Formats: sequence, C-alpha cells, structure tokens
Amino acid sequence: MPSRFDQHFIDDHGVAIVYDVHPAEHPRGVIQLLHGVGEHAGRYVALVEALVGAGFTVYADDHRGHGRTGMRQHGDDSARLGRLGAGGHPATLEACRRMTRIARDENPGVPLILLGHSWGSFLAQMLLDRDPEAYDAVMQSGSALRWPGSLNPAPLNARWKGPGALGVEWLSSDLAVGRAFLADPLTTTTPLLKLFGVRDAVRIMFGRPRRGLRAAAGHDIPILLMVGRDDPVGGPLSVHRLADAYRERGGLDDITTLVYPDARHEIFNEVAQAEVRADLLAWLDARFPARSR
Repeated sequence: MPSRFDQHFIDDHGVAIVYDVHPAEHPRGVIQLLHGVGEHAGRYVALVEALVGAGFTVYADDHRGHGRTGMRQHGDDSARLGRLGAGGHPATLEACRRMTRIARDENPGVPLILLGHSWGSFLAQMLLDRDPEAYDAVMQSGSALRWPGSLNPAPLNARWKGPGALGVEWLSSDLAVGRAFLADPLTTTTPLLKLFGVRDAVRIMFGRPRRGLRAAAGHDIPILLMVGRDDPVGGPLSVHRLADAYRERGGLDDITTLVYPDARHEIFNEVAQAEVRADLLAWLDARFPARSR
C-alpha cells in the first residue's frame, strides 16, 4: 500500500499541519511518530520502513514551526524554522492531540502507540498525561525526566567542543549524521530557548508523569525508554528517574529501560541503529502480536 505524503489539517490557529501516513498491509498497530526540536519527520525513513515492514502503520507529522509545516507557516522563510508561532507550545500539543484523533478515527479497533524522540518524547509524556486512555503503549528515545536536576542546561555539544567541531557531534557518534543535519534545508541548530522563548521552554522542562496514570487509563500502559549512554540531554540517570516516576507516580508496571553504550542522542541514527530498531521491534512483538490474516 502506498504512503500518503503531504497530508494536512488546519489547527485551531489556522496553521496547516503537514503529515504523512505510511500504511502497513495488515496493521497490528498504529504508531504516532513525534520528532524532536529543529528537525522533521523525514529524518526517520529507516525507522518508518522497519515499522511498516513489521506490520505497523505510521503517522508522522512535522510539528508546528518545523519542517514542511514550518515552511508553509513562515512563508518559506527557513530562517524562522523551529518557531512555533501563535499559540506556542500549548497549540503544538493540541495539534498532536488532533493527529492522535485522526490516527484513531482512520484505524478503529487498532492499538495506538506513541513513539517520541527528544522533544517528541516530552510531547509524548504530555499527551499521555492528558489522555491516558487514548494510548496503548508509549516509546521514548533521547528522553529525560522533566524536572530540575534531570535535564542538562549546558550547551549540548560541550563535551565535543574543539577545533574543527561541527557543533552537532552530540547527535550521533556517526559524524555523517551531523553533517547531513547541517546540510538539510528543513533543520535548524538555533537553541531551544531562542526558538521557543522562556515561557514555552519552562513548559517543556517542568512536568513529571501524572499520578494515577494506570487508574485513569483503566489498564497498565507499557513504556519503553531507550537512551544512549553518552546522551547529553538527560542520559541514563535521568531516564531511570523517569522510569521510577512512571512506576511510583503513575502506578505502571510494564516499564523497560534500554541503555546503549557509546551512543549519543539520536539512537535511531547511531552506528548501532540496526540493533536499536531490532530491540524496539522485539518489544513491540511481545505486546502487539501480528494479526492472523
């Protein structure tokens, strides 16, 4: 079945949110993919192909201000990529909730799973807090506990700073990934605080998992947390704190944490990316078995 590219819906502030749908022939689940700050859904081709091949339909939007959405929103001015525009982060979150409803309406009775990377993982945390009954599982990569002391406030490339540094070595130990990021016309390296402003940055950085998630959902919600050992955003310690918060505050039991040695922030673009994809698919297989045809 062919993918549907460049679909869109109009959000509550008149912004056209651009998204793609990658259908599996006999879907056993639907995955809503949430990308990070300064990037776009098109950077997840290998991951999407693996998911579709394993029987999961994928919905992936370019969030407000980002990628194709951002270019339309800002009149094709690439210098403004990453800026969320009217409504800010709350409007961005609402657009993601709208994407959830579209995915559910188009796939009735099929489990819906969130997969968020970095900022996308923070959006996933917020979506789960708002609508725990809407999701059957949540997978997060490059994530962190959104609480003081658990997020790195320093420049993310600090430990790789030096003569000839690209400034994006923190993304992956594969330097070709950083070079491709810099060459991509739909990405930006502008720091988050400058892009979002203080108010929206605070919204992202402060917020622990909701108490009573399991009770609110009416069932346990499987959580997969995947992080590189050398990820400067939060790293393993912060992710373990997030796992503890899901258990202690949310009442959830099915929590899996995977840490990848020598990997940095973008584990799906790392040297060991095939292993990462295989681990993710194995986790999904154990919880969402393939449907009989």
